[in-house]
Amino acid sequence: MRQDVVKDNHFEEISEARVDSKNRITLGRKNSSKARIYKVYKNLLGQLVLDPQVTIPAHEQWLFKNKKARDMVLRGLDDARNKRFSDRNEDFSKYLDQD
Repeated sequence: MRQDVVKDNHFEEISEARVDSKNRITLGRKNSSKARIYKVYKNLLGQLVLDPQVTIPAHEQWLFKNKKARDMVLRGLDDARNKRFSDRNEDFSKYLDQD
């Protein structure tokens, strides 16, 4: 198992589960995760880790593959969250259509 899969070592037991006749396990009602897709990892002792996943539209995948662009977006979001805005007083009216 990759080391970066477990991001928090503080586990909480949420329920017990039994395997059904088709070897399926349901997560039960106490599952607070909104995830509907999980990657499943198993170690040599048979312990399982469920890693919640989300899907993204294919046309947005480029951002996750382009580290420079992703870092710029994250920096911009952080700046906005911390109310750090540009001091430029540029007049954008020159870009308006005068029709």
